This record gives sequence, structure tokens and C-alpha cells, in this order.
Amino acid sequence: MKFISCYFIVLLFSLSLTCSSASTLDDDTNNNENLVECLYQYSNNSTSTSKLVYTKSNSSYSSVLQFSIQNLRFETNTTSKPLVIVTPSEISQIQATIICSKRHGMQIRTRSGGHDYEGLSYVSEVPFLIIDLINLSQIHVDADNRTAWVQAGATIGQLYYAISQKSKTLGFPAAVCSTVGVGGQFSGGGYGFLMRKYGLAADNIIDAHIIDVNGRLLDRKAMGEDLFWAIRGGGGASFGVIISWKIKLVTVPSTVTVFRVARTLEQNATELVHKWHLVANKLDDNLTIRIILQRLNSSSSSNKQGSLTVQATFESMFLGTVDELIPLVQERFPELGLLKQDCSEMSWIQSVLYLGGFSSNESPQVLLNRTQSSVFYFKGKSDYVTVPIPESGLEGLWPLFYEDEAKYALMIFNPYGGRMDEIPESEIPFPHRAGNICKIQHIVYWMEEGDDVAERHMNWIRRVYSYMEPFVSKSPRAAYVNYRDLDIGVNNKNGYTSYKKASVWGLKYFKNNFNRLVHVKTKVDPLNFFRNEQSIPSLLPLGRK
Repeated sequence: MKFISCYFIVLLFSLSLTCSSASTLDDDTNNNENLVECLYQYSNNSTSTSKLVYTKSNSSYSSVLQFSIQNLRFETNTTSKPLVIVTPSEISQIQATIICSKRHGMQIRTRSGGHDYEGLSYVSEVPFLIIDLINLSQIHVDADNRTAWVQAGATIGQLYYAISQKSKTLGFPAAVCSTVGVGGQFSGGGYGFLMRKYGLAADNIIDAHIIDVNGRLLDRKAMGEDLFWAIRGGGGASFGVIISWKIKLVTVPSTVTVFRVARTLEQNATELVHKWHLVANKLDDNLTIRIILQRLNSSSSSNKQGSLTVQATFESMFLGTVDELIPLVQERFPELGLLKQDCSEMSWIQSVLYLGGFSSNESPQVLLNRTQSSVFYFKGKSDYVTVPIPESGLEGLWPLFYEDEAKYALMIFNPYGGRMDEIPESEIPFPHRAGNICKIQHIVYWMEEGDDVAERHMNWIRRVYSYMEPFVSKSPRAAYVNYRDLDIGVNNKNGYTSYKKASVWGLKYFKNNFNRLVHVKTKVDPLNFFRNEQSIPSLLPLGRK
């Protein structure tokens, strides 16, 4: 059953909401059973479906849920849990899940790799189920035509590995972290060390398959250019369930050069970080140098903070040889003092391992792992810088790194410029283009359990965010949707959210593109079935509950 009339959908949805509003534990149990029966009814093969559906009574439920949780903040006893987890292996099973979820008044959360910073792919405060795409991870690379089809449940690492097995001179501009899922990352933009040369992952998508609110499987032609525009940077979870992407691969040389140079405050890190702001977005398009700020113990007896200092690590990839790289850096950033012995030449896939933090003796096959070696509690935020941060601004930041909560904190500065300056703000929903020097990722990790510990660390990063306000973009203070941050605004938990309320967070992520996203949403999902705390809202009164 792939198609249902619009009026039948309205009837089913309104009835299911009426029934669920007075839910009890027994009602939830009955609803689970009814939902599961519905899934069997609408799936092509009920026997195979039964092996892919997990309720709380299933012995594998907890392990399936926890496998892709990448933030321990959302793995506590008080965290809301899905009533059902569906791990589809066929498109028909996703279609059935959408139909049955509407019928039984459940929200859907779609999980690809589980890296949503606020856990929105697997957590909800209202009754919900998870569609976990882990079994939909096939990749087909066409090296001759420089394209690939990749299913939404695949990880970035799996994609990189598949490309490397077909070509030594093709790559793709996506994430550094190999366990990130392509379904979520590409739909929010997606970037890495190839961004200044080739733009975002979303800039290099040429087709897609999505299942819409009516259970229809649509490709680019069938969905139309408005919806195809929206899912490339506007967050796919607002519009349906993305099944796969067709991507345009990019050329990389057979030899690239990487380096990682660290400088502490005692080694003039403040001056170097400031100088980086003056040149990072103006460097050759083939060169990306990012900065990672963190605190560490100091060996300097002159350090005013005793044993602590701040270290700036300049991490880079250059699409070329070391002999080509050194003159470029010496011309534009001689203060860094980069030497030939600081650099290593390697293949592009080896640079993926190096920049991803893998050891030099590991095989590219390690990219096939879906799980990280360690998972922590964390909170993240983001900013964009349009004017160089002065040295005085950096000096005021350093004391925050000496506080207890900053032990495992990072600030990561990713440079813009290059190809990012050339793509218009409205080309796709991701609007952060010309005029940006860099994006900042603020992130704080901790290892201890407990609400008090979590609150202390989240308050710390909020104070950092507050301190940075004079030095970052304004009107709006822009943010990156893939670094989800519910502090900047949320939708109503149930039902209708006004354009005005959603604009509080929507304009930060999407700027003027937010208006077009809302109109696309209103057209393709007028009743706002696909929703979460920061989903694109529908304008129609029918969306009100």
C-alpha cells in the first residue's frame, strides 16, 4: 500500500491523536502491539519484517538502541526511549512504518549514524519510534563517470573506503569523523578538508531517493526541484525519510601532504591564532589549515596559570606535494614556522586516516567500523566569524580554559574561502558562504555521570558562547545545523509551531533560506507529520493540533 488519499490521511491522523492524548502504560502496550501488527500487514514479507522490529520486550532492544548512540547524555535511565525500533532492509518496510506510525499517532525519528548533537535521531519527549537505517548501507561507486550511489545508513568511513577501492584519484568532500552517517550529514551540509576546493557534501549531490509523508518513493525528477533543494542542507528529517544519495565524486592528486603543528601560549599561540584569522580564508584553494584549541599541562616555569596552558594545533591537508606546499605557507603564513620535516606525503585515503586520528599503521579497512573507540558525554555549539578575532579577544578567552569543566573542551576553527565564496547563499539551504572567515565548533566533553556534572559542563560552554558574542556573526548570530543546539530555540513539543517561533532558531541555521524551506515543507508535509524540536514547520492551520 504505497499511496493513500490526502483526506484519509487527515482522518487517520486526527483519530490517532485523539486516541493517544489519554494514553496510559496499558494503552502504550496495546498501541505497540497494534503498530507491529500494522507493520506486518503492510510489509511485503511479514516474516522478514518480524526480524527487523524491536519492542521493549525484545531481548535485543537495548543493544540495538545503544549501538548508534554517540552521546552519553542520551543514554541515561531518564532518557525517553522509543516504543519500537525498526531496522528496515527494504524500502517497503519504511513505507509501511510511515503509514502505520500515522495511523497509531507515533512520531518517527530517523537514525543514520546517531551523531545528532542533541540526540534528535533517537530521542523524543512524545511517543515515538526509530527507523534505524543501519541495514541500508550499500554503496555503488562508478569511477568511470565519477559518481556514486550511497544509501543513507552508510557511514562516511564506509563511503571513503568504497571510493578508495575503485580509484586512487577520486574523493569526496565530507566529514573528518568516519562514523558519521551520510543520511544526516549530507542533509545538513557536510564538510571536511576538501571544502575549500569543492564545497560541501550537499553541493555535490546530483540525485536522491526519499520516501515522503504519503509513502511514495521519489527520485529527483519525481520530487521536483523545490524538495530536492530543501533536503540538501535543510535537514532531510523535516521532509521524509531519505533512502539514498547520488553524489558527484571529486578529483584528488595521487599525493597529498598533511601536517600537524602545535604551539602553546608560551610559543606565541595567541599571535598565531590571530594571524591565522587574517589569512586562512585567503590561502590557495588546495590548502586547508584548521585550528584546534585545547588546554594541557604546561612545562613552562613562567606560566602564570601554574601547570596549565592553552595549545593551538594547526592541522592541514594540501592537495599536492610538500615541495609545493612549503612556499605557499612561507609566503602567506611564515609566522607558523612550518618546516619540511613537519609534513608527510601520502595518498588521499591515507590522509583520511591521519586527519581522523587513526594510527599510521592502521589499514583503510578500519574506516568500515561503525562505532567509535570511546563515547563520552558532550555538548556542542557553533559560530561563524566574519571579522578577525583580535588578540585581546583571544586573551580574554584563555581563562575559561583553565576552569575545571574545560579539561576535555575543544574549540575548532574551520576556514572558509575558496569554493565556499563562489557558491551563492541561496544555491542550497546552507547559507554560510562569502564573507565568512571560519566556522567555530565549541564542544565540551566529560566522563562522569550525574545531572549536576552535566549541568556544570553545559553551563561552562554556555558561558564560552556568551563570551564569544562580540567576536562572531550578528543579525543573526549564525549557527551550523549539523551542530544541533537546542539552546538557540525549539518548536512546540506537540503540534503546531508558528513561523515566528521557529524563526528564532531557523534564521540562525538558514538565514533567508528559512522562508523557502517553510514553504517547501508546507507543500510536501502540510500536516507536519515529520517533526522534531527543530524541524521545519508547516504554515497551514491544518498543522495545528
